[in-house]
Amino acid sequence: MNRVAIYARVSKAMEQTNENQLLDLRRYVSDRRDWQIFEEYCDGVTGTKDSRPALNQLMNDAKKRRFDVVLCWRFDRFARSTKHLILALEEFKNLGIDFVSFQENIDTSSPLGSAIFTIISAVAQLERDIIAERVKAGLRRARENGKRLGRPTVKVSSMRIAKLRAEGLSLRQIAKETGISRTTVGQILENRTMSQILKE
Repeated sequence: MNRVAIYARVSKAMEQTNENQLLDLRRYVSDRRDWQIFEEYCDGVTGTKDSRPALNQLMNDAKKRRFDVVLCWRFDRFARSTKHLILALEEFKNLGIDFVSFQENIDTSSPLGSAIFTIISAVAQLERDIIAERVKAGLRRARENGKRLGRPTVKVSSMRIAKLRAEGLSLRQIAKETGISRTTVGQILENRTMSQILKE
């Protein structure tokens, strides 16, 4: 008998309670599936907050293979975003755990559910590829227009650095004072010393 983890999260439309979701999910398990409820994970937060203790615990238990199926009332009750949903489904797939959404009637253990998951994953990957290509195109245009990319260069005269060094400041202190790295300070001082030696 498969062990099922039920996940529910507060919905404003349901007057801030998980009970309506839980009633549907418990009935689904008892009437339509030969499953044993392992645990009910319930979060009492709304919105898209990153911290969901119950969901975090569910994911930790999933990694320990404490159940075989995750059952939620609807996708948006489980996931914060499409990206989060895809990542979670991929992790469940790698762990051999099925995912069922009650409202959408999606079951990744069925051929149709598996196909829908594949389509969703493909669309998400396409979206990531399009964004990456747009970023690359933007960088190319910037280079062609003569724009410098990366962190702005800090210009500091070697004379000023030598003066600070003569005043007894350490390389670290000079770096903090001038806004350049300690390594760069050392290189400038070394080059200046070498230049003076060559002049002599």
